[in-house]
Amino acid sequence: MSRIGRLPVEIPAGVKVELNGSKVTVKGPKGEMQREFSSLIAIQMEDNQLKISRNSDNPEERALHGTTRAVLANMINGVNKGFEVILEVEGVGYRAEMEGQKLALFVGYSHPVKIDPPTGIKFETDAKTRQIKIIGFDKEQVGQVAANIRKVRPPEPYHGKGLRYLGEKVRRKAGKAGKGAK
Repeated sequence: MSRIGRLPVEIPAGVKVELNGSKVTVKGPKGEMQREFSSLIAIQMEDNQLKISRNSDNPEERALHGTTRAVLANMINGVNKGFEVILEVEGVGYRAEMEGQKLALFVGYSHPVKIDPPTGIKFETDAKTRQIKIIGFDKEQVGQVAANIRKVRPPEPYHGKGLRYLGEKVRRKAGKAGKGAK
């Protein structure tokens, strides 16, 4: 039995969960999410908790058991509290600014890179700490938007310049040590 899958998911106050077969709809103060799960996994609501179970020990069902529980917990957490990912801007002259709802990145190109937020996502920047916050209620979408922003200028190993996740360690390389020596 999956250690994660057998844990019940608590439903906090202010969050409504509707089960319609294998389709789950979660509504909360931050937004509304809807997802279709596999019919191999059973989802029941008992005493303000969601319980996830499987019918057999088939490898497909075992693989889906813990994943289904984790995705449901993320949906409930997201509509209740939300998620955020923080990116750091590192480099001389590199900065991020807000232009209305858009994010403008000045990261060494001849033009600023402007990024529109998808629905359900909000950007915030801090000029002093040179950070970009990606905020939303869908954990998967927040992570994907953060990865797409980081892809604009990933950290390079020689000078460490670029966009990186908060706390990410960039493995640095030594430059050409023997330049000019024969």
